[in-house]
Amino acid sequence: MPGAYDRSRKSAVVRGISSNYSNALSNYFGTKTPIYEEAAGSHRAYVTALRAHGTEVTILPELADFPDSCFVEDTAVMIDGKAIIPNMGHPSREGEQIAVSEHMKNFAEIIQMPKGANLDGGDVVFFDDKYLIGRSTRTNKAGAEFLASHVNKDGYDVEFIEVPNSTLHLTTVCSSPRKGTIIAAEGHLKENQISKFAEEIIWIPNNESYASNTIGYSNDRLIIAAGFSKTKNILQNEGFKLMSVDMAPIMQADGSLTCLSVYTS
Repeated sequence: MPGAYDRSRKSAVVRGISSNYSNALSNYFGTKTPIYEEAAGSHRAYVTALRAHGTEVTILPELADFPDSCFVEDTAVMIDGKAIIPNMGHPSREGEQIAVSEHMKNFAEIIQMPKGANLDGGDVVFFDDKYLIGRSTRTNKAGAEFLASHVNKDGYDVEFIEVPNSTLHLTTVCSSPRKGTIIAAEGHLKENQISKFAEEIIWIPNNESYASNTIGYSNDRLIIAAGFSKTKNILQNEGFKLMSVDMAPIMQADGSLTCLSVYTS
């Protein structure tokens, strides 16, 4: 499970912004047409932030035919050297995972989900020795159960979480910055969905829900989206050392920090 225990996040795969990014899906956060040039700038800053935290980043070329293809998190789920390749949760994105699979077969065992099992990697959170799997508009029961079967085979536990229609993915409204801790957005997930496995829940105000998606590293280092002052204060008071990335152009296509990468080790 890449980086799950110590959050070392040694290596990651990202993909360049599609030249057709203006046609990316946008139903939750977007308030204007996504702009390629702005997103490309945010993507460069994002890669710089990962590398500054010690992650070796492989940048795959853009896919012009797939406007959402920079969101590689959705295209593969890593389990101890295996890459689970899903059927994408939205029809317009079907095919993105093929190019990612071609890259990952160089270092991982490829396992393809069967027809009818749909899943986006954005519905999966690595939490210490567990996989949290969301069932959402993008991840159906068959997809969640197929992934869970492989997670269990490798000796990890699974928690299924029903993702409300108010949000796109599980990772959109929660993340795990350190052992035993979940950051969650108010007004989306309920406390009883999280408290049964998390030792600590840090709640982010509903009007800053987007900022609940973070990337945690060892020693309480944390990458967050810039521009969310309440969240910044909450997390600083919790002892985190923060680095901010301007994610506004990525948000216009409903993307978050974790959406832009797949950790491979």
